This record gives sequence, structure tokens and C-alpha cells, in this order.
Amino acid sequence: MTYAQDAKPKPSPAETVTGKVKGANITISYSSPAVKGREIWGAMEKYDAVWRAGANEATTVETDKDLSVNGKPLPAGKYAFFVIPKQGDTWTVIFNKEPKQWGAYKYDQAKDQLRADVKIQRVAAVQERLEYEITKSGFVLKWEKVAVPVTLK
Repeated sequence: MTYAQDAKPKPSPAETVTGKVKGANITISYSSPAVKGREIWGAMEKYDAVWRAGANEATTVETDKDLSVNGKPLPAGKYAFFVIPKQGDTWTVIFNKEPKQWGAYKYDQAKDQLRADVKIQRVAAVQERLEYEITKSGFVLKWEKVAVPVTLK
């Protein structure tokens, strides 16, 4: 017999965050990996390669109202959210029309709703677990020593 207290915690637990941005209800679902002393950017997550912006299944972003990112339309709907990390301070974020994907293994650029370049922020303290935060102006992905803000209008 197994007991709940004996269950091992998942290495990348599933998380969901919800909030309002510009009158739209936003839901972000993701799996939250930990740094665990590893080098993340440019090592575990390669530069210039599409990354699922979490662990396990692709991260999803859902909005119930039309929005835009960098002036590009993001119609109401549910999207897989990917990121292309780069060595510099500008990374690419991707909203893909195929929300049910395992990682980025079958990612198809032809199904992108939009791509936008965003300016990342380097932070001093390590964010051990990947986390998304919904803000007044959009949302932020935080992991290791990087914050990736996405402004929604």
C-alpha cells in the first residue's frame, strides 16, 4: 500500500497562474523545473533554439479577449508559448496555434500566431523554480537569473 506522504514530489510540478490584463482573463499553465545548480541558459537550454518555456508539455497561454504583443495581433484563444533564448538581451517569444504539444519536439513554425522580440532582464538572485507572474501590463517568465517580460495590449 502506498500513502500520499510517501509519494515523491514531481521534479517539475504542474502550475497554473491566472489574472487580468487589459480586461482580458489570462491563464498560463506550465511545468516548473528547478535550477538544481545547473547552468541553464546556453547550456541546458540552448541559445537560438525553440524552448517550451517550462518542462514536460508545452506551456500554454490562454486569453478570452483579443490582445496584441509588440503591435502584432493575438486573437482570443489558447496558445502554446515558446521562447528562443539568445546570448544578448533580446529574446524571441512565440505564441503557437497548437496548444497540445509535448515540449517543442513537434513544434511547427507555420502554426505560429505571432513572434515578438522582447528585452529580457538580468537579475542578481537565482529564481530556483521557473515561475510565471501575471502583471498589470502582461506577464513575466522568471527562471535562474533571467526575467522575460511580455507586454500585452
